[in-house]
Amino acid sequence: MWIGMRVIALAALLLPGVVFAQNFPGGKPVRIFVGFSPGGGVDTTARMMAQAFSELWGSPVLVENRPGAAGNLANELTVKAPPDGTTMVLCNIGSHAITPARFARKLSYDPIGDFAFPLMIGGVPNVFMVHPSMPVRSLQQYIDFARKAPGKLNFGSSGVGASPHLSIELWKMMSKINIVHVPYKGASQALTDVISGHIESSVGNLAGAPLAAIKAGRVRALAVTSGVRSPQLPQVPTFAEAGVPGYDVTGWYGLCTQSKVPQPVLTRINADGNKILAGPMKQRLEDQGVTVQTATPEQFMAHVRTEIAKWTKVVADAKLEGD
Repeated sequence: MWIGMRVIALAALLLPGVVFAQNFPGGKPVRIFVGFSPGGGVDTTARMMAQAFSELWGSPVLVENRPGAAGNLANELTVKAPPDGTTMVLCNIGSHAITPARFARKLSYDPIGDFAFPLMIGGVPNVFMVHPSMPVRSLQQYIDFARKAPGKLNFGSSGVGASPHLSIELWKMMSKINIVHVPYKGASQALTDVISGHIESSVGNLAGAPLAAIKAGRVRALAVTSGVRSPQLPQVPTFAEAGVPGYDVTGWYGLCTQSKVPQPVLTRINADGNKILAGPMKQRLEDQGVTVQTATPEQFMAHVRTEIAKWTKVVADAKLEGD
């Protein structure tokens, strides 16, 4: 009888979460925080997913940009919101791997323990671009140019310590070159300045504006940071192919929420998200430069752990801890 009473008590605890998950989000508005400025790949992906979820759920799904501290502000807001699954963050290599690597001792939350990882969306490389007037047509030519004029070439990025910046810091260490970082407040500003010729080169997530600028010939892509070529730019080599053996930096996007969100709700977000990613959204994202790659929540969490360890070493080598 005692066992039966325990089963009934457990069912009573679980039932509200199951019922809520079946009707999730139950007409309540859903927020997806983005820890970066509008216009970049993170923001574009969040808005595409928000629209798809809104249509599927019949509830408004709103994107809120909260740039600051390389994604840290958006993470804090997500952790502090009611744990019912209606507050998520577009988590990515910057917010959930590099920010923890840089600010491990200063974070007000545990980047693994305080989050659930219900949906992996896909991977996206960074792309290194130059103004078309620059007299280099390959990454190796750029490396040779930089070695002849150390400290004379500039590259722009979305900010200090973000994924694009650190992908170039890793390249600098591996290639033993000295080029100067010019941090901007967002990826779109850095791209605008390389298009206008104010800086020689720029790096950013391929998704969104960089891909469009490359296809329009407004900038020249020298290489992508991923281990394999991007399907959207098959003619552009990887860094490894272009003279940096062993180099591989692939960004990633997903949806994260709090670890206290009931499991049935997390399961619902995962199932509905994977349904969206298996439909027309897959091609729409890939047209933007995002290669759809799904995973179980457990696999997604394990990937984030591995990424934190990788970038902790890069951050230490580049002496960027907590700056």
